Amino acid sequence: MSELLKMIRVNQEFLNYIRVLKSSEKGGVIETIEARPTERIIGQRAPIFAVYIVQKGLGKCYLTEDSGKDFIQEFFSEGEIFGEIEMFNNDLSFCAVEALTDMVIFKIKKEHFYELLEQDKKFNRLVLKLLAAKVRYTALRHSFNQSYPIETKLVRLREQVPQLTSLISKTDLANYLGITERSLNRTFNNLRQRELKT
Repeated sequence: MSELLKMIRVNQEFLNYIRVLKSSEKGGVIETIEARPTERIIGQRAPIFAVYIVQKGLGKCYLTEDSGKDFIQEFFSEGEIFGEIEMFNNDLSFCAVEALTDMVIFKIKKEHFYELLEQDKKFNRLVLKLLAAKVRYTALRHSFNQSYPIETKLVRLREQVPQLTSLISKTDLANYLGITERSLNRTFNNLRQRELKT
């Protein structure tokens, strides 16, 4: 399961194809934008007029509850798409998306996204594959989170992302795991003490 359940999602296959499209005659419909750390790319409950594909950098997708607490759905990087669910549902965004690092992003406006889906079979197939991967990831993540204690989750995350705490703040990490920052600090301390004894 650990190979399937990567904390930071990437999709090199989709990114490679978007780059091919960008350099083709269809490339004019694909814009390139940049985002700085803490810059919000999509707001929660906001209208969506384009889809976005990460070319470079790291972002987070999160939901702010009525209580004011954030719940991070996922972290994503190269080749991951966002805004497509809202396009298919013709609805406001469910979550906000914010840059954690400097990001370079491909942007495809709604009408051009629909054209590509209708006219480009490979693009259509890759988008469907991405949607299926998102559903699978969500199911695996929730199953893992309910089945294992916090310490096991943190060990797994550190194995996947050795520079974890330099890339992702403790607040974001706690919001991703669905725990308080205090619980996170306590767990880190327990792990440190255990490692010192071995």
